[in-house]
Amino acid sequence: MGPMYRELAKTAFGYPIIDNHAHPFLKSEHRDAIRYEVLISEAHGDALDDAVHTLACLRATAQLSKLLGSDPTWEGVNKKRLELDYAELCKLCMEPTGIQCILFDDGLGGIAEMAEDLNWHDQYTKSPSKRIVRLEVEGQNILQNILIANDNSPLSMGILCDTFLKDFTACMNDAAKDELVVGYKSVACYRTGLDVDPAPCSADELYQCLTAASEEFKEKGSIRFQHKALNDHLVKIVLDIAGKCKKPSLGDNDIALTKSSPAHMQPIIKAFPETIFVLLHSSYPYTRDAGYLTSVYKNVYLDFGEIFPFISADGQRTVIREVLELAPTNKILWSSSILATTQAREAMYEVLADFVGRQDLTEDQAVSIVKMAFFENANRIYMLGLQPNVGILSPQS
Repeated sequence: MGPMYRELAKTAFGYPIIDNHAHPFLKSEHRDAIRYEVLISEAHGDALDDAVHTLACLRATAQLSKLLGSDPTWEGVNKKRLELDYAELCKLCMEPTGIQCILFDDGLGGIAEMAEDLNWHDQYTKSPSKRIVRLEVEGQNILQNILIANDNSPLSMGILCDTFLKDFTACMNDAAKDELVVGYKSVACYRTGLDVDPAPCSADELYQCLTAASEEFKEKGSIRFQHKALNDHLVKIVLDIAGKCKKPSLGDNDIALTKSSPAHMQPIIKAFPETIFVLLHSSYPYTRDAGYLTSVYKNVYLDFGEIFPFISADGQRTVIREVLELAPTNKILWSSSILATTQAREAMYEVLADFVGRQDLTEDQAVSIVKMAFFENANRIYMLGLQPNVGILSPQS
């Protein structure tokens, strides 16, 4: 039997999508470098062993086994995807999604060198891929280059700070002028929390942070910015630039739960009213906090990705309902992994069809919400200038 609301179904299952935050595909030679369980879990190491026992994994197994033609087990899916030619596998996974354009955060630590270039992905989309600059990674690379160039003559406090800030600011300003770049991203939450201090950072604090990072480079040969005063200072530099060039600034709210509620961001949101803030990953499990912020601040938007496929189908529907409790529908965006498009389309249809059935919305209003969430909102705030390539997919019957 077909869906009760055919126009809503046609839109939910067939309208093109702009993925407003993704990571590049791994190169063929690195296709098995990362455990497949990261597809359905944020866990690491041995904790991934338990991921296969979640409802999210059981649902993903059923969907992937159907897509790949494998045994309906996680082991069967994993075996089949390794047997398939990699180009065929990528095409098989991308074609059903209806993703028209992808905005890539290509600064994911530890895998950047294993991933494909952005333009490689254009073979699977109707519109060219764009880039989101991860500011901490750029800063780490800049400091590393300064230290290598001055290996035999350590820099004084003033010179080190001035050189680093000059080079970092120039890099972020160059990104603002780059047509390939559509926004900035910070992972401050992973490192030091979302409670970014709007107050200025002193020269002494900055020098202490840069010195600590320099010592880390000498010991380990790498740098990871995890010094609050420094991270906060870099975020504020980029927020100022982003506000002037009207390119959104994205932020994760993962890992350190005590500091990951977007409510911590109220002071910095107020301090940069001209800068667009995009809260990533549904701000899960603080979705209601994020929805409130979008409702009271003109410059705050909410991405409802990553819950697909990381949580159960019931959980996904609950999160979408929480997003829609307060968030203006012209301020929600979609992103996530390839498998997630199927689940996102299903969840959006089911939640909105329920609203229509209870006469909270008309079907036309529900259709409009889908179009905004999947395409129009991202197209507007990232200034992509795209026309939706309607008809990429056939609606479910």
